[in-house]
Amino acid sequence: MRRLRRGGPAVDVALFGAIVCVAPSLVFAILVQTPAELHAAKGDTVTLPCTFTSTSRPTSRMIVDWSYRPQDGGPPDNFFHFSSKESLSPSGQFTNRIRWYGNPARGDVSIQLINATLTDNGTYACSVRNPPDVHGSPTSHIVLTVTPKKPGVRFSDVAVLLAFVLLPSAVVTLVLIGRILCPKEGHSQSKSHRSPIEVIEGEDYGVHQPQANEKKASCCTLFLMDPEDEFKYHNSKKKTSMDEGCAESRC
Repeated sequence: MRRLRRGGPAVDVALFGAIVCVAPSLVFAILVQTPAELHAAKGDTVTLPCTFTSTSRPTSRMIVDWSYRPQDGGPPDNFFHFSSKESLSPSGQFTNRIRWYGNPARGDVSIQLINATLTDNGTYACSVRNPPDVHGSPTSHIVLTVTPKKPGVRFSDVAVLLAFVLLPSAVVTLVLIGRILCPKEGHSQSKSHRSPIEVIEGEDYGVHQPQANEKKASCCTLFLMDPEDEFKYHNSKKKTSMDEGCAESRC
């Protein structure tokens, strides 16, 4: 191996060349990382994450830039800049809709997009420069897709559905069950009404006592009684009361 002597110590030319070639990649490298894709709904607040790894500690000379390229192409729009403090673009589609969400000391330079719209679809580029680290991969890209928000079911809609559909159905079901469990008496009984008061020759006037086979109307029967049967039942009650009154007056 050839050595050079120029009034000083010997220098290994090959070793010096290797150090010069490798040093930038080891010492002056920076790596920026973002997710490849993000999905959001219209109106959401979207966090655009971006992290970096640098061999040098972040200083006031560190620069962060965010740019946007529309989905249909076109020139990039640099809408956010950070150097010691955040600086937003005074005009454009992102005005008053960008929030700084990073922490450079932890290698985080993320931002938030407030009230996402369908026109925000496109590619977002995060670029970080932290001198003397200027080599490596200082830029990373995110493809954001914003879709219309699906309408949700409100509680008021559910309440109306229960009130106008399920509740009447439940009432009808209960009535049908009641009619099955409490069937009305058949019409085979005689339509003629026998007065509870009978006058038999050789006996005193008195109130006819109900026979053992006569049944009183139960609550179930009255509740599930047809209108015609209910009318007849109340008329028979009134007639019975009148006959009892007449019997008492005669006595």
